[in-house]
Amino acid sequence: MVFLSMSANPYDKDNMPKIDLKKELKALYNPPRKPVLVEAPSTSYLMIDGLGDPAISKEYAESVEALFPLAYTLKFMIKKRQGFDYGVMPLEGLWWADDLAHFMDDRSKWQWTSMIMQPEQVTPELVREAMEQVEKKKSPPALSKVRFEQLDEGLAAQVMHVGPFSEEGPTVDKLHAFIDENGYTMSGKHHEIYLNDVRKAAPGKDENGHQAAGCQARLNSRAILQVRRRLEDARQVYNTSL
Repeated sequence: MVFLSMSANPYDKDNMPKIDLKKELKALYNPPRKPVLVEAPSTSYLMIDGLGDPAISKEYAESVEALFPLAYTLKFMIKKRQGFDYGVMPLEGLWWADDLAHFMDDRSKWQWTSMIMQPEQVTPELVREAMEQVEKKKSPPALSKVRFEQLDEGLAAQVMHVGPFSEEGPTVDKLHAFIDENGYTMSGKHHEIYLNDVRKAAPGKDENGHQAAGCQARLNSRAILQVRRRLEDARQVYNTSL
């Protein structure tokens, strides 16, 4: 669980602490460019599920348009009521398909979950209240699809990718090779974390003017992202098969 324990006067703005969750969780949000193993804690997220190619999906765009206003509303509610501030976390995504063998062949069948991590001070009651506020002010179409849920990944492998989204493939291949070489098998869904601000990036194009690929089509092509995969220990299986 990600818990921020603070004691502060909510009316003393000069001394109000501000927490950088990415620094607090440095191992999870600032990995090296070579694959590493991490233990991901059980963490709460605002989530929206969808289906289809995010490069052209209105549903995917609407999920981002709903998640960020809600995340910022929660941030300011906690700042006012509990006396501390924190930075809104980056957009993350889970990706999968029923037929992984042909995952890249038909993006219209991609399934995804857009999500933003929340500190433990965010409760279901606060989420419901924040949703009511966002509904009154902005009424984003996908707001009613938001759910507040725990993600339990546990042992995982992850790696940082910096560069065009169209060149993410070799980074992912390197991560998968690392998993296999260390005697693990993949479990769960492909997890990406977009460490730049998706709302400030040029939509749909990379620095060469080409259409960006995959779920990063709405991001700047020089965006920094990391890839995480949940693992199962397969070493006993390997030993048995020898």
